[in-house]
Amino acid sequence: MRVYDVMTRDVTAVTQDETVENVIKILATQSLSGLPIVAEDMRVIGFVSESDIIRAAVPGYFSLLQSTTFIPDMSQFFRTISRIKDKPIREFMAHPPLVVNENASLVHVADLMIRHNVKILPVVDEHGRLLGMITRSNVIRAAMEGYL
Repeated sequence: MRVYDVMTRDVTAVTQDETVENVIKILATQSLSGLPIVAEDMRVIGFVSESDIIRAAVPGYFSLLQSTTFIPDMSQFFRTISRIKDKPIREFMAHPPLVVNENASLVHVADLMIRHNVKILPVVDEHGRLLGMITRSNVIRAAMEGYL
């Protein structure tokens, strides 16, 4: 079984000029953990996850500590989010993005997700244009149904 057989086809994507605030709203209202960033021709040029936004909003030392219990003042986190909310998402997106071709095997996708610690991957055609998304749930469901 291939990615094309189990991917989600009706997906939301944004351009690199979208604001952080709008991306956060889209992620929240659609219960997504990440979004592909596309060019006008629908080529995937980046990807942004909830983690990317949180990482942008916390002080550099926070990533070293790996725990929210050491944040001296949560208001600092909120102030930083307020400061970056109007910035374009291109400043925080992963570039180049990790993508998977529509013809890739699900075993390959599972391996990529584990090695790169990601929950969701954009699915692209041979020209890099967005076709859909594949999630860990898509892969697990296919495995349970015996399609891996």
